Amino acid sequence: MRTLVVVRSLKVGGMERVAVNLADAFHEAGHESHLVSFCKVKEPLVPQHDEVVVHHLPLQARNRLTLIGYGLEVIARLLLNPLMGKALFLGNGVMGGVVFCHWLRRFERKYGKVDRIIFRGIGTFELVWSFRDKRARYVLENIFHLNGKSRRGMLYSRCLYHHRDLVAVSQGVADSLREAQRLWKFRPRSLHVIPNPCPVQTIREAMLEPNASIPAEPYLLNVARLVPAKGHDLLLRAYARSGVMLPLVLVGDGQERQTLEALARELDIADRVLFVGNQQNPYPWMRHARLFVLSSRFEGMGIVLFESLACGTPVLSVDCPGGVRDILKGELEDCLVEPGEEALAAGIVEALEGPKPDVDEAWLDDFRPQRVAEAFIEG
Repeated sequence: MRTLVVVRSLKVGGMERVAVNLADAFHEAGHESHLVSFCKVKEPLVPQHDEVVVHHLPLQARNRLTLIGYGLEVIARLLLNPLMGKALFLGNGVMGGVVFCHWLRRFERKYGKVDRIIFRGIGTFELVWSFRDKRARYVLENIFHLNGKSRRGMLYSRCLYHHRDLVAVSQGVADSLREAQRLWKFRPRSLHVIPNPCPVQTIREAMLEPNASIPAEPYLLNVARLVPAKGHDLLLRAYARSGVMLPLVLVGDGQERQTLEALARELDIADRVLFVGNQQNPYPWMRHARLFVLSSRFEGMGIVLFESLACGTPVLSVDCPGGVRDILKGELEDCLVEPGEEALAAGIVEALEGPKPDVDEAWLDDFRPQRVAEAFIEG
């Protein structure tokens, strides 16, 4: 079959990495795989397999060239945004969907008919919301944050979710979608839960890359954007409370970096907390870590958990809303702690007792790429 994964951009990030992994998974499952992004970035993520064909559609530029698209964007920016807030997509997505439809027709004249189209992330299908096709699946990467009934919520969901085939990356995301349905009165055509793929072999090859920046001594690790949702403030406070002397390495960058660096100084742990920024290949960092700690306030799924397990590194996570329980189930439930400073600190201390435990391969079975790819084909 011929598959097309659609994503807003290929910047370094969890959702973008999953899009690339899924394109690779389709190829590994024996399908002709294509990947298209709408925004160019300096150092884009690239598929592991050369056979995955990567395309770029400069959607915003082509949208504006239609003049109608530019006019609708101006109306949304000047009128709808002040009235409703975050309503720019209402203008952009009308002609964005038309532009994408025309691009798809040209694509199919060259490569042949597409059997499955996968839009990854709300930020992606906001840009093309007028496009509708029975071959399309719309992947919800995160839980819904519901603040009661609102006209904006009802309009938003009618544009993006009503009568569409939706895919949730975890049961927690699916449950929050059902709550949103009741509140905002929309009805998807279908809803399936399909987890993100874990490319175990690719990760294990990438984790062997040498990296002189990695500490020689054991350390704790977190890999995430430095934004409030990832709970780094909780992690720093719990780490300080734990009294653990192993360094804490934070891989990632974002708006909270200066605030977190100041908090580390305030807690008198700045000499043990290493901010190393974004890493194109985070897997050597995962491989050498003594423990991976996830402190998010919510997670659609938490792919860094199974990536760390694939690297042979034990994990500890706060029991936050979303999908961490889809990964940390069965005997791995012992890796969950309550989302509080004291509980996380105690969990860190307990997890570091004794030698580094072995990782059971069976923990990764639900996330094998071929299984995930076939679920998208069948669903």
